[in-house]
Amino acid sequence: MNPVRDMKSYLILIILFLIIGFSYYTIFLPTNPSSEKEVIFNIEKGEGLREIAYNLEKEGLIRWAPIFRIYVFTKGVSGKLQAGNYFLSSSMDIPEIAKKFVRGETAKIKVTIPEGFTAEQIYQRTINIVNVDLTRLKSFEGYLFPDTYEIAYDTQGEEIIKMMLDNFNKKVTPELKTEIERQGKTLEEIIIMASLIEKEVKTKEDKELVSGILWKRLKNKIPLQVDATISYITGKKTTEISIEETKIDSPYNTYKYRGLPLSPICNPGLESILAAIYPKNSEYWYYLSTPEGETIFSKTLEEHNIAKAEYLK
Repeated sequence: MNPVRDMKSYLILIILFLIIGFSYYTIFLPTNPSSEKEVIFNIEKGEGLREIAYNLEKEGLIRWAPIFRIYVFTKGVSGKLQAGNYFLSSSMDIPEIAKKFVRGETAKIKVTIPEGFTAEQIYQRTINIVNVDLTRLKSFEGYLFPDTYEIAYDTQGEEIIKMMLDNFNKKVTPELKTEIERQGKTLEEIIIMASLIEKEVKTKEDKELVSGILWKRLKNKIPLQVDATISYITGKKTTEISIEETKIDSPYNTYKYRGLPLSPICNPGLESILAAIYPKNSEYWYYLSTPEGETIFSKTLEEHNIAKAEYLK
């Protein structure tokens, strides 16, 4: 036996174990396993592995930059790290972080735009996420399709508008547009009507009946008298309107002026758009919504006035 040689072997083994232990510690154990906080980490276009690793260490997301570089290099993905903004946490280990970069899983925020939201409401919902111009948004009122969108952290205002318009064009199919044309109507007329329906009633059946009533009133040159158009003018959240408000001089006042309002008063969902395209014929000429949300339909003005006295006390 050679004691010197044996000692060297033991030292090599100890050093090897220390290296393995340190590597495991720095690669697979997060800097703060219990952290629930997420931060935005940005990789600029053209940024190299050395700079990315250094920035990760600087942000406290990894312990030692060279280990990240070694890990990524040995995995053969050093040239596959994609630029962008990423949600990262100090509870993530190096393989998880590297995998995000390779897959390009950039930071996205889910935003839900409810049916019936106006451009103003969409602006308020997205203002902290994207820099969108309100005037530009309003110019597409009616066509900003309500849905849940995944918006990239660095999305520009024009991009979110395009996302909603593209979604509209997917939902309002060429077949539907052909049907609108067959009826001798325009897409704009349908969307304006759908926006009124969206604001007036809730259920599919009620929407189809109200659509039938409103198209019939239009055909017979009877004012639509849609309360929601007055609320649109005044900006009030309530659907209760006064007699004075029905006299407001505005192209959106369907009490004062016959025909459809100037443009959509909100962004309708597909159900309301379909109701506008496919109205249900009935003997009704009038309707009202009770405070509980029920829709009461009437065939004559006398019936309608009785219903108003009973339900809208």
